[in-house]
Amino acid sequence: MTEKRFISWEEFHQDTRLLCAKIKKSGTYDKIVAVSRGGLLPAGILAYELNIRNVGVVNMSTYDGDVRRRQEDFEFQSAGVGKIDEHTLIVDDLSDTGNTYNLLRPLFPGACFVTVYAKPAGQKVVDVFAREMPDNWIVFPWD
Repeated sequence: MTEKRFISWEEFHQDTRLLCAKIKKSGTYDKIVAVSRGGLLPAGILAYELNIRNVGVVNMSTYDGDVRRRQEDFEFQSAGVGKIDEHTLIVDDLSDTGNTYNLLRPLFPGACFVTVYAKPAGQKVVDVFAREMPDNWIVFPWD
């Protein structure tokens, strides 16, 4: 992954609203769990667009800067939204390799896993995503 793909704030907001439209077609939801940190901004937009007030966070990071963490180094903390079920959205900004959602799905088996962007390898592990991205390094507006 040597090439970089830059995402603007406008593009990110537009794509997150596209994700909202796709989520509305997939079911009804009353809870959001953001995967911190990347999922915090899309989760906020989804909370407003879908009128969901019950929002929590699960803390984990697959990267430390530009270095991918080993799986045994991941840390999880509680989401804090009550029972995670089929009416819960687990939200991240990007499904790259799918590792994050592969680790979270056994913890939240009934939830709907959504992401704004999905690379080819990451598409297999999400239930709903807004846009497919090439296998380039994605640079978000907050990076």
